[in-house]
Amino acid sequence: MIMKYMSLKTGIPVVMFSILLVSGSANFANAETIPVWIKNNALWYGQGDISESEFLNAIKFLIENDILVIGTTDVNFAENLDAAIIIPNGNSDVAGVGFYLPLNLEIPINTKVTWTNGVSGPHNIQSQDEVGNVIDLFNSPPLNTGDKFEFIFEESGIYNYYCSFHPWRVGVVTVK
Repeated sequence: MIMKYMSLKTGIPVVMFSILLVSGSANFANAETIPVWIKNNALWYGQGDISESEFLNAIKFLIENDILVIGTTDVNFAENLDAAIIIPNGNSDVAGVGFYLPLNLEIPINTKVTWTNGVSGPHNIQSQDEVGNVIDLFNSPPLNTGDKFEFIFEESGIYNYYCSFHPWRVGVVTVK
């Protein structure tokens, strides 16, 4: 029961932050366009400093006042073959909620993915096979604050990766 609660507790901020990233930026990559107070609300909820109802009421307020507009967008992936993954604050803390954004990136074949280290301290991207062994597919050098790493996914599949400095942080790229 506690695991279910913790998954929900960390999952809601991640989902809401992902929605905010998508709705707040046409290029899906600019986390700086999300106001700090929204990021803080997600963080405080994840840390247990505010209740679920307080967090959800804040999101409801944003939607009702057209500050956060959730709708469908038609994206022509044939023309848009760039995608981004952000390494956000809190990523190096074992108990933190700073997962890769997005945690599972779904893209078409031949998309260039750019990982950006948005925190202080080094991180890297290490590709893994299905049982967690590092493989020589896409592996970045240490990425300092603001550094980027790019890889073009040329085949469909599910690609797992993690940060060898912080092995509890894992991500997935799904190529269709």
